[in-house]
Amino acid sequence: HVAKVSIVGAGMAHNAGVASKMFEALSNNNINIRMISTSEIKISCIIDRADADKAVGAIHDMLFD
Repeated sequence: HVAKVSIVGAGMAHNAGVASKMFEALSNNNINIRMISTSEIKISCIIDRADADKAVGAIHDMLFD
């Protein structure tokens, strides 16, 4: 009943604030983060499956629009 949404990119290691933008996008859309996993090039969040499509759209809008 969960989904994993991730952002991945080698440039994240040198660009501060990417994680906070992802978390802000999820928070602004009332999407509860159940778990967070990070590495130098990836941030993943476990969320409710029902919120997956909304989360992907929100993260995309926050990072690319």
